[in-house]
Amino acid sequence: MESVFLTFILVSPFAVYSSHFRIPDYDDVVVATNGRPITLVCTDTTVRGAIALNWMAKSLDADEWKLVLSASERKEFSGGASKASMRLTDPKFQDTGVFSLSFLPRMEDCGLYLCSIKQQETKLKERIILLAILTVTIVPTAPIPQHSTLRLIASVNPNVAISRITWAAPGGISMKSEKNLKVGTVAKLPQVQYTDNGTYVCMVHPWGNSSNAVFAFNVDVIVDADKVASFTNITHGPMISTATQAQTPFALTCHGVQGDKVLLYWQPPETSRQSSLRLVYQYDRWRGSTWLTEQSKKLQLAGPPYNAEAGSFSFFLTPGLKDGGLYVCDVFLNDNAFSQRTMLSVLKVKTSRVSSKLELVCLYSQWSQVQSVSWKYQNRSRQLQMLSNSLGSITTILPLPITSDTAGIYTCTLQLKNGQTIWATHTVTLPPEDGRDESISVTTPSLLPSLSALLLLVPLVAAAVGVLLWRQKHISDRGIEHTLSVHSSEAENIYENPEDIRQAPPQGSVYMDLKPRGEDDVYKELERYE
Repeated sequence: MESVFLTFILVSPFAVYSSHFRIPDYDDVVVATNGRPITLVCTDTTVRGAIALNWMAKSLDADEWKLVLSASERKEFSGGASKASMRLTDPKFQDTGVFSLSFLPRMEDCGLYLCSIKQQETKLKERIILLAILTVTIVPTAPIPQHSTLRLIASVNPNVAISRITWAAPGGISMKSEKNLKVGTVAKLPQVQYTDNGTYVCMVHPWGNSSNAVFAFNVDVIVDADKVASFTNITHGPMISTATQAQTPFALTCHGVQGDKVLLYWQPPETSRQSSLRLVYQYDRWRGSTWLTEQSKKLQLAGPPYNAEAGSFSFFLTPGLKDGGLYVCDVFLNDNAFSQRTMLSVLKVKTSRVSSKLELVCLYSQWSQVQSVSWKYQNRSRQLQMLSNSLGSITTILPLPITSDTAGIYTCTLQLKNGQTIWATHTVTLPPEDGRDESISVTTPSLLPSLSALLLLVPLVAAAVGVLLWRQKHISDRGIEHTLSVHSSEAENIYENPEDIRQAPPQGSVYMDLKPRGEDDVYKELERYE
């Protein structure tokens, strides 16, 4: 896109060094826009009478001064370095002590300016001023199409004259800016809106002490009310097909370009319509703004080696079963877009006790990219019975009670069509040695109040009938012992909330090859496992 150049002038007073030349000491700072009058101030109200005034100039890499203007009480004439617009601000300088020079500076006028005052060949005053030129570039040209990236670029020549340049948006809102060695200080507004119209302020901060700490210049930005930019230059990365376990942090990578803004879209699993793609996360590093949705709670911008504030984007997703599907990460840099797609399957293992059976259920999403799913037992000589009522689940059933032949580690292995394999494990343990089947134990709450009442009855009977104390105590102890023995058999069902233990899948297994059979919503059928 085209750009607009605005030129400003900076006059700066401070001793600075460059790689090519040494800048001598100078005394004050004056900033003005290109082609508009500026005044290089030189005053001394203590000087009166017959004096000689000389204004001289030289470029930074020159050795000798060239005369700009010379004046005395009798005459005034211009030198070889003079410009047509140059003149003294006060023709009666010998009476007022005001020796300032005003003119309309141009790009080629950068350099050093010397104000020298003499009286009878005696040097009374010398003042050196450094003139620098500030250039502001606006990209694209006005009127700026909506959704394009507004770039405000400012540079100063020589750049040794300033410490930094900052930008402010309409209303005095500070803008993020970065220094680029090639072009200068850059501030951006990605995907600009019509509401971004207004007057922006470029602020130049000179080195060292100055009569002005900051010099501000207004820059008008006009956004087109009707025209909208279209991104035709889109770079697509190769599709990533992968899988992960549920509730395990997973890295969603974006294009490696250092961008301005990132948008993450999500298409739920088992859907193929482009219209089902929804925006779930948006981050603008220049505005420092983040747009979130309910789905965003499971997402966060990745840290090192990524740095979102510097434009290096990646995400961490902690997915549930239904958070698989297609993820599209779009990174915008100026008026270019870079897109990366990731197809994600999520694997989850759950258990369910049904009458005298323990069901180990392996659930998975985005089954269009799944080649096979199977259950495996640690003892590879034992084959498992497996069934699949629908795409997205496979189940193996264990009879209760658990025995030494069925206890152990069970592994659900998922293989994608691209060959990638992931797995999740579940450990089934033996019941306690006393033979009780904890998976089907039943709690009897009525035993608890009976025990409490009996314990309270013992001291009351002992106090009222002392002669029966030993016998009553003996009977009560037997009752307590019996009651505690019955109640201690209560136990929590260890198969209700088993712990997942991850380990590499054992060798030797039986698998089922699952092929899509229809477009049914597999999650409706699997809701009983959630």
